[in-house]
Amino acid sequence: MRGKWIYNYMLRMGPLYVKIGQILATRSDIIGDAIASQLSNLQDDVPASDQKYVKDVLIKELGKPIEAVFEEFSFLAVASASIAQVHAATLKTGQKVAVKIIKKNVRSQLEINLNIIKFLVRIMDYLVPSVRQLNLLTKFAELYNLLIAQTDLNQEAEHQSAIYTSFKNHPYVRVPALVPELCTASILVMEYVEAIKGKDAYQVELPPSQLARRLQDTIYTMLYMHGLCHGDPHPGNIFFTKEGKIILLDFGITVQLSEDEKWGLSSFYYACTRKEWDVAVKRFTQHFVTNKSQILKEWASFQQEIIGVLKQHLDIRLNRWSTITYFQDINKVLKKYDAQYTTNFTKVELVFLSCEGFVTQIDPDIDIWENACKFTDRFSPYMNSAVKANFDQHFSQTNPGSIKLRDRAKNSLVAPTHIDRYFFPSTYPLFVKQGVGSKLEDVDGNTYIDLSCGYGPHILGYAHPAITTTLIDAVQMGSINALGNLPEVQLAEMIVNAFPGAEKCIFSNSGTEAVIQAIRLCRAYRKRDKVAKFEGHYHGFSDQGMVSSWFRFTGSTEKPEPIDGTLGTHQGTVKDTLILQYGLHISLERLYEARDQLACVICEPMPTAMAAYDQDFLIELRNLCTDLDIPLIFDEIVSGFRVTYGGVQNLVNIVPDLTCLGKIIGGGLPAGNVVGKRKLIDIAKSSEDPFSDYESKTFVGGTMSGNSLTCTAGLAALSYLKNHPGLYTQLEQKTNWLAEEFRRIAKERNVPFQIKANRSIFSLSFNYTQTNVFRAKHAGSNFKANLALAYYMRKYGIYMPELHTLMLNIAHTQEDLSKVCSAFDKSLEEMVHDGFFVL
Repeated sequence: MRGKWIYNYMLRMGPLYVKIGQILATRSDIIGDAIASQLSNLQDDVPASDQKYVKDVLIKELGKPIEAVFEEFSFLAVASASIAQVHAATLKTGQKVAVKIIKKNVRSQLEINLNIIKFLVRIMDYLVPSVRQLNLLTKFAELYNLLIAQTDLNQEAEHQSAIYTSFKNHPYVRVPALVPELCTASILVMEYVEAIKGKDAYQVELPPSQLARRLQDTIYTMLYMHGLCHGDPHPGNIFFTKEGKIILLDFGITVQLSEDEKWGLSSFYYACTRKEWDVAVKRFTQHFVTNKSQILKEWASFQQEIIGVLKQHLDIRLNRWSTITYFQDINKVLKKYDAQYTTNFTKVELVFLSCEGFVTQIDPDIDIWENACKFTDRFSPYMNSAVKANFDQHFSQTNPGSIKLRDRAKNSLVAPTHIDRYFFPSTYPLFVKQGVGSKLEDVDGNTYIDLSCGYGPHILGYAHPAITTTLIDAVQMGSINALGNLPEVQLAEMIVNAFPGAEKCIFSNSGTEAVIQAIRLCRAYRKRDKVAKFEGHYHGFSDQGMVSSWFRFTGSTEKPEPIDGTLGTHQGTVKDTLILQYGLHISLERLYEARDQLACVICEPMPTAMAAYDQDFLIELRNLCTDLDIPLIFDEIVSGFRVTYGGVQNLVNIVPDLTCLGKIIGGGLPAGNVVGKRKLIDIAKSSEDPFSDYESKTFVGGTMSGNSLTCTAGLAALSYLKNHPGLYTQLEQKTNWLAEEFRRIAKERNVPFQIKANRSIFSLSFNYTQTNVFRAKHAGSNFKANLALAYYMRKYGIYMPELHTLMLNIAHTQEDLSKVCSAFDKSLEEMVHDGFFVL
């Protein structure tokens, strides 16, 4: 009886109260089962607007008779909630669709509801200091805009399209596709999905524990990974298929997190799962707390109080997890120090509360925090204890020598590339005795098919006779450096001749050095400091090269902002960088706007992390840089002489002003080179007048640059490549075959997997989303699976780097590739069994 009264009261009071009732209906743990059951009708069974109103709206919005668009249209609403109602229809094409229509007078009713509450909040804010401390006026203003925006279906269509794209190809999450030409501010037309209502989840033929975990995982994926989350996940907005797929509906309310907020949320809970409480408090306060002046003054006591709350809820856990109690306890501490959550974190809190309420209805025994830890764990570079124990046992038996050298190296060596890898540690680094052809032999005598190729240089395979024979002769003649030598001149000529439009070159000792040299030349030429580069493009470990190159992003996808790539980066360098998004036309507009500040533009024409290039975009970029006289630098350190003789620029017929090279041009020895136009390269050439040199020249020297051993090896490698052009065709064919086999195997194993492969370079990730944007690929990747795959593959005789940019060389045989595929299949089988993927 009481539930019926509350239900009727909320109906009479209007859409805002209906929405409150929808949320309360998920919290039977608070209001009781009887009231929750009654209020659940507010989720999809509110009285609908009449037929005449529906007809009038459709004709007005479509601009034509209803029968001109729909073959059939049911005026009996299949669902009706606080803001809109849904009708079933069939288009003239025969497609069955759902038509969502804003209800009659709903905007004005919502405004009346909100304005009354706004008035009350103002009075309370004025009269009650403790209320004023909560900053409710600001938070209510956000809520006001959020709810009013629900009456504009154009905005909802935008959100639905974005979330549809994010979950496209997901194994168990579906978002109905819109029919965009029929969508307006008052109606949405989308594919009709036959499904089970959220409140009837018991009808799903999937164990409740698995279904509940899937739903929690879906909400967390939107928050942590996508940064755009369903803001109202109650049973009226989420349906299920019989087999347990999740159907997301109604995107009128969403929560959007910036890249910085996603980072903050992930890093905070990651520290909690590792019980690094001091770090967790620091991250939480930095990202999600406002009005921090008193906290900073009394940091020690504040930190201890928050740690106490975190430990109580996330570690000791005497009772089952409660999101409400957790946030209440945190808020008590914040209130004590006159601080509050940020407005956006308040929205996240509401999503967590709704999610907990719904998943608990599905599975009353669900452990929210345990599942949250499992979710966070997938994006951690550390293996769980059970899997690590298995690998510890395996590698201690098969690789005792490597394990011993790993432990020995800890006393004297830091090797950030292969032992102490930045960001993604190498738990079981391989120590190699020798490499021949496509194989590596480690210090324990184990042989592996190699898929790293030294991150690029060994395109001919290890110890290729064309290189080793000439190099042995060169060693016997003495290593010549800082003096002129014939191989230096010969290799320079070969490099210049390999690139149309190139006139001169300068040697260095690495790709990083080549980038530093190229940028310095351009700054000298343009008399400006700012550098334009693209997000996710890696240009070596210099301060400039690492800005926005990996792992950490900020700003929007369309307009990314610069962020340092590592601690120790000079912040002036970061500020003097314009970050663009590869492949987006808006990047060219932003480049044009910044034209008077720029020294140059640098990019990987084929970003290694994506293994794909955009020829049309590169043509536009080249034309714009030419018009503005801004030097364009192509970083072909990886792609140079690997994708074809010369590089990507030869494939797309685009001539940059400068090209940075490394890897292959040294034949396996350290090497770098800048090749390009005379007017730029000659800035490094002495004028033979010391005063003019200081005024108009730049120095880019290096003691070992152009040494005889490196140049001899490089000359042998490039000569072989030039004289055997057919090997590039063979590499391309092998690349395509291997990539297709990987796709087939992953599909058969039902594993979310993406691979891009281009002319011997592979980029792979355990992700269901296909994307051309680096940050999107990064956001959805299962890092733990990425890293673990390398160790599973090693058990079957395949060496692949943990970072998973794979490469082939000409020594790889079809038998090698077949063994790689067999190892991949067995590895995925084990990884599924070991729980690396949510099913």
